[in-house]
Amino acid sequence: MIPLPETNAEGLPPVELTEEQKYLLDTKGWLLVPGALSEGEAAEMRDHCYRLQRDRESVPLPQRSPIGGPCQKLTDHPVVVGFMNEFVAHPPLATPDGYGFRLENSFLALRTEGHDNFRPHGGGGMFNFPGNSHTYHCRPGAVSSGLTRAVWELNPVEHGTGGTMFLTGSHKAAFKRPPSTDDRDSPLWETYACPAGSVLFFTEALCHTGAKWTNPEWDRVAVFNCYNTVNAKWHEWQPHPELLEDMPPLRRTLFRSVHCQNNAVVGSQESVEPQP
Repeated sequence: MIPLPETNAEGLPPVELTEEQKYLLDTKGWLLVPGALSEGEAAEMRDHCYRLQRDRESVPLPQRSPIGGPCQKLTDHPVVVGFMNEFVAHPPLATPDGYGFRLENSFLALRTEGHDNFRPHGGGGMFNFPGNSHTYHCRPGAVSSGLTRAVWELNPVEHGTGGTMFLTGSHKAAFKRPPSTDDRDSPLWETYACPAGSVLFFTEALCHTGAKWTNPEWDRVAVFNCYNTVNAKWHEWQPHPELLEDMPPLRRTLFRSVHCQNNAVVGSQESVEPQP
């Protein structure tokens, strides 16, 4: 039995997926977990996101990130750890003190009414060559979803008002995306509704797109965190060194080097410029 961390950095056990959730992710390419955060947690994190967008100077430089402040806890939330252990982690490179997956990119989507981001991309990832992290591999009873997003919706999302859209199942598609899907109203597109504090997972091997936010009552406030197996890297991104240093040791392993030797992850943190 390969030892995985028994808790996250907050000392909380991972939330294991149900058999139904595993089936849905494999067949659809995306999975919604409603209400993973309390209302208070979602409100605190939403406030941090608004400060980043509208009052950036009020946020200390190391914390000027979608994984700064209270949002740091999203990086290895128990639901995220449970999901990544199942679909992304490479267990031989995990230890009781280190995750078998990495967090390699994060961005904030704060979109007001009328903001449009319809830009379909991805799909067919089951057929991508090794080396392209936008891959999806499976065999009976096991899946590797490759580069994978965890999207934290910090405001409610009403169906059809601007949440992320998917061509369900296209991560396994052998044919090109049909021209009809250039129309955002095509019935092939699927989306979701959820309360604030929900988390949406999808493999980047799936065809997906943003949409036009049409809700006049509140903005879309979403943190997009991207994960990969611990021995692979796609994005050129690191958190601010002071933010990284301030993290609990287990959480810091989300950002360790990808250099592997003798079946172990070795090397120090990469030297990078602070992120704005």
